[in-house]
Amino acid sequence: MTFRDLVAVSLGNLMRMKLRTFLTVSGVLIAIAAFVSMLSFGAGNQAYISKQFDELGLFNTMQVYPKAKNDSVAADGKALDNSAIERLSRLPGVNLAYPYDAFSVSAQMGDSTISAKAQALPTGAIKTKLFSQLQSGTPFSGDSTRQAMLTESFLKKIGVTDSDSIIGKTIIISMKISTIDSGFGYVLKGLREQGADLIEKIEFDSLLHANYRNRLIRSEANSVAKQFMNGFLNARETISDTLKVCGILQQKRMGRIKIESIIVPAKTALRFSTTGISGDPTQLFEAMNSGTLFAEPGDTDGRNFPEVTLDLDPRVPYKQIKDSVEAFGFKAFSFAEQFDEIRKMFIYFDMALAMIGLIALTTASLGIVNTMVMSILERKREIGVLKSLGADDNDIRFLFLVESGVIGSIGAVAGIFLGWLISRAASGVAQYYMTRQGLPTAELFALPPWLILIALAIGIVVSVLAGLYPATRAAHVDPVEALRGE
Repeated sequence: MTFRDLVAVSLGNLMRMKLRTFLTVSGVLIAIAAFVSMLSFGAGNQAYISKQFDELGLFNTMQVYPKAKNDSVAADGKALDNSAIERLSRLPGVNLAYPYDAFSVSAQMGDSTISAKAQALPTGAIKTKLFSQLQSGTPFSGDSTRQAMLTESFLKKIGVTDSDSIIGKTIIISMKISTIDSGFGYVLKGLREQGADLIEKIEFDSLLHANYRNRLIRSEANSVAKQFMNGFLNARETISDTLKVCGILQQKRMGRIKIESIIVPAKTALRFSTTGISGDPTQLFEAMNSGTLFAEPGDTDGRNFPEVTLDLDPRVPYKQIKDSVEAFGFKAFSFAEQFDEIRKMFIYFDMALAMIGLIALTTASLGIVNTMVMSILERKREIGVLKSLGADDNDIRFLFLVESGVIGSIGAVAGIFLGWLISRAASGVAQYYMTRQGLPTAELFALPPWLILIALAIGIVVSVLAGLYPATRAAHVDPVEALRGE
C-alpha cells in the first residue's frame, strides 16, 4: 500500500470509533494548545524587546562611565572630559561619541512656566535612531541654531495634547546661575563693613601664641567662607534664551539612556552650561572636584561628564570596542551585550514553559496508547486478513504508526489554532489592562513560523512514539490465531 492508502485506511478506522478518536485527539489538542499559547507569550515578549532595541538603535549604542573612586584602577584620575571624548570618538568602530550634558532650567511657553531639565546634544546625535523618533516636526538643523526639541512628557506637563500645534512656537528657557564675582563681592563687602572691627578685636600680644593664632584663623576663615557661599548661592543672576520649537520627540523607556524634557543644540546650550553654576548643589561640588569652579565663562576644557554615549558601527563587534574603552580606564555598558543576556533568559523561560506543555502532551500520549491497544484487540481479524494477503510485520507496524501519526497531526493542527485563539484573547485582555492603567500598549504574544513548525513536529513525533508499542504488538499478531478466533 502507498502512504496515501495508509492514511485513508487510518482515517477510515478512526471514523468508525468517533467518540474514542475525539477524546484521544482532544488530549493532543489541549496539550499542543497549552504548549503554543505559553511559548507564544515568551516569543511575543522577546520580539517586543528586540523591536524596541532595533527601533532605538540600542544594538549599536554603548554607554561609557568613569570608574568608581574606590576602584584601584581609577587612581590615575581619568575622567570623562572633552579630551577623553575625543579619544573615544577615534576608536575603530565608533561613529560618534557625545556626553550626557544636562542642566536645570525654568521653561516658559505661553502662559505656562514649569521647572524642567534641558539636555545639550550635537547634531550628529540627533541623526541617530535613538533621537530620531519624532512624533511631529523635524530635528534642529545645526549645533548653533536657536531651536529646541521637546518631549511628550514636557507637553503633558504644560497640558498640550496636540503636538503639531507646538511646532514653530517659541519657548523661553532661563536659569539662575551663581558666579565667582557674586561670591567674592560678598566677601569684599564683609571686609569693608567688618574690617575695622576685626582689627580692634585682634589681641596683637596674643598672636605670639599658636593656639590663639589658630583659633583666630579658623574663625575668620569660616566667616569668609560663609560670606562667599552666601553671595555665591543667593546673589544669583538670571540668563535666558528664546528658542523656536522644531520637533516633538517620542519619549520611550530606555533604561540607562537619559532623555530630558528639552533638547537644545550643543553650542546653543554652552551659554547655560559654562557661564556659571546653577542652584543645584551637586553641580557646585562637581565643579570643585573637577577643578573648574574658577574657570573662565565659556571654557569647556576642564568639564567632566557623568557618562558618554557611543554610536557604533554595526559591522564591528561590540566586544572589541568595549575592550578598547576599558583599556582607557573607563567602564562600558553595551546594550547588545545586555540583549544577549536577555535572550539567554528567554531561552530558559521558554524551556520552562515548554516543559509544562510537554507534560500535558505526555499525558495525552497515554490516551493514544490506550486507543491503539484497544484498536488492536478489535481489529485482529483485519490484521489476520492483511497478513494472509501478503502483508509482513513491517507493513502492519507501519499501518498503526501512520494511524497514531494521523491522530497527532489532527490534534496538533487543531491545537495550534486553539493556542492562537487563546493568545489572541490573552493579548486583548493585556492591552485592555494597559490602556486602563495609562500605559503604552504592546503586543506581548506572537506566533512565529518556527513555533508552528515545532508544535506540529512535536505533536506528530510524540504521537508516533506513543504508537510504537501498539504497532509492535499488532505486528506480532499471529494471523492463524486471529482468523481462528473469528
